[in-house]
Amino acid sequence: MKIATIRFKEYYEQASTTEQGIISFVINHPEEVAKMTIYQLAEHTFSSPSSIIRLCKKNGFSGYKEFSKSLLYEQAVRTSYKNKQIADVNKVDSVNEVVDKVTNKNILSLEETSSLLDINVIEDCVKSIHDCEKIVLFGIGASLIVAKDAQLKFTRINKMVYVAEDWHTQLLMAKNMTDNDIGIVISYSGETEEMIQCAKTAKENQAKLISITKYGSATISGISDYNLFVAANEYVFRSGAMSSRISQLNLVDILYTSYMNIQYEESIAILEKNQIRKGSNLND
Repeated sequence: MKIATIRFKEYYEQASTTEQGIISFVINHPEEVAKMTIYQLAEHTFSSPSSIIRLCKKNGFSGYKEFSKSLLYEQAVRTSYKNKQIADVNKVDSVNEVVDKVTNKNILSLEETSSLLDINVIEDCVKSIHDCEKIVLFGIGASLIVAKDAQLKFTRINKMVYVAEDWHTQLLMAKNMTDNDIGIVISYSGETEEMIQCAKTAKENQAKLISITKYGSATISGISDYNLFVAANEYVFRSGAMSSRISQLNLVDILYTSYMNIQYEESIAILEKNQIRKGSNLND
């Protein structure tokens, strides 16, 4: 499903003045717009039906009908998840309650993240990964764990991928990227200063960027070529980046598996070659 508000937000900077007025109204009043006819939207935005149709087509929709359907679905999903909010863990919870809350929170995060995915963006990311000379991964803290998982996966199928433990080395790698490379910046907030600096440096060298951030506007997603979003539903105390980390890892798995599928036979052969078998005398 195409996410209407995400597409409009990403297109905003290159939109005309009239289009920006339409986009701003849609983003600020999504529930009302989802129920409007094209003529009502034109009246509220002081534009014309033809301008709205052109805007829809520029953002990948066949017309206003498909856009309206996408927006309606998007609002229905958000309403559904608002009604399924899971209470925060608190100090009086039993272990059984903690198990239920953490597990359900992770499941909810995966489900909501799935609803935020734009298949066209996923396809563009996979094509860029396939065509690039090397992948450079950026992330600190809990996001570094996700980056290292991605490195291990792509290394298994002989795709050149790099990640460093400290952000100074990550910045050096960004400085040495070229237009043949692609960077993947992982940051839940999308506002981590070190990651912003790495992203800006990579873009200065004409490298393409994929961002993995929470849903919504963020500095890093504004810099990147392709934006992948995870659900913004972390617990209040985010000491370990729990549900967001699960969703980020899931996005890595999606990119990795999709990449394998476009060269399936070759990938299977490489995996078989690179499999490290344990001897019978080794412990698991």
